[in-house]
Amino acid sequence: MNYKIFFQALILVTISSTIYAQDVLKIEDAVGIALKNNYDIRIASNEVKVDSIGVNIANAGMLPKLDATLTQNNNIQYSKQTRSTGEIQELNNAKNNNLNYGVTLGWTVFDGFKMFARYDQLKELQKQGETTLKMTILTKVGDVMTAYYDLVQQQQLLKALDTTIVISKQRLKTAENRFTIGKASKLEVLNAQVDMNTDTTNFLRQKEMYENTKIQLNQILARDVSTNFTVIETVDVDDKLVLSDLNSLATKQNPQLQLALIDKRVAELDLKQVRANRYPTIKISTGYMFNETESSLGFTSQSSSRGFNYGVSASLNIFNGFQQTRNEKIAKLQIENSSIVIEKQSQILSAQLATAFQTYLTNIELSKLEENNEAIAKKNLEITLDKFKIGTISTLEFRSAQQNYVNAIARNSSAKFQAKISEVALKEITGNIKF
Repeated sequence: MNYKIFFQALILVTISSTIYAQDVLKIEDAVGIALKNNYDIRIASNEVKVDSIGVNIANAGMLPKLDATLTQNNNIQYSKQTRSTGEIQELNNAKNNNLNYGVTLGWTVFDGFKMFARYDQLKELQKQGETTLKMTILTKVGDVMTAYYDLVQQQQLLKALDTTIVISKQRLKTAENRFTIGKASKLEVLNAQVDMNTDTTNFLRQKEMYENTKIQLNQILARDVSTNFTVIETVDVDDKLVLSDLNSLATKQNPQLQLALIDKRVAELDLKQVRANRYPTIKISTGYMFNETESSLGFTSQSSSRGFNYGVSASLNIFNGFQQTRNEKIAKLQIENSSIVIEKQSQILSAQLATAFQTYLTNIELSKLEENNEAIAKKNLEITLDKFKIGTISTLEFRSAQQNYVNAIARNSSAKFQAKISEVALKEITGNIKF
């Protein structure tokens, strides 16, 4: 048998048939499912809708208020009246009824421009909700990609261990044949059996890790955790990222920094609303009212009226214990704090990018190195298989080459995973994740 051809075939077809029978989940499909199903994204999306509904001139207090009113008062009492003539009238269980109903309109036409500041603030709060939603989406997409590519490396290692078991079985069969014809000792057979059992144990433990990672990804996707699937093992890492470009993007798109800028704008609008209290408030009112009165005792037993009424009122705060001054000072301090938060967030952002970019560069180099190591380990194992067949090397040397190959696959897979996650982390910080 040509062991080189045999080995290459094992590399292409080694994983169990149950894995191939599963559906293949692409990274873009996983992200799409998360965007649709993830609980945190759905909650944040609904909160944006609430903020959007709240942005209207009525909520800012710009529109008039129209009310329909009805008031009825009834009483039964003992009543006694003494007139100027000295005549006394009294009645027990005297009834007095009053009915008042109509429509009133009230409108604040000027409040020191507070309503306009409030309207602008509502729009800023909507932007705040949208930015929070974007941050939630970026975080969850990052989580999906991390879990997905972690599953990729788990699946690659599972295949490598499955290949190792096949090779170990072939080694055991070869040892048994050599023992049968007297070219090997029983010890060689036992060592081959122990190594094959070790490989099987490693495979089962890796399979457990693989299945658990799959459950975690299903959980992030907010779907049935028992959903079975496989992932595409190709990992394309963008190795062309430039730190200056990332810094520029982060300044414009980083959600935490954008939230800090919005918070400052909200604080500035708070100050405008506080200052508005220094101006007069002018309100107009009008209405059409009906009034009916019934009385069991007195000169008039029944009366009614109806008509149109209107008026205007104005109020101006002259002194409220210096509360106005205190409120303005507090609002100004809130603006100052917002500016400090922006500076702090900018520095944190720069440090995060610099650190993440250095990690990214290291992982890119390691990924290239480990890919080369895997190719060398593969070639070494092919040669070792041929030599082991003709008996020119010991079982110890063969086992060493076998383990070196599995370890090289694991390191290469891990290096690619770390490089991809470094790329994802950088793009998440800049608010620009693409898949």
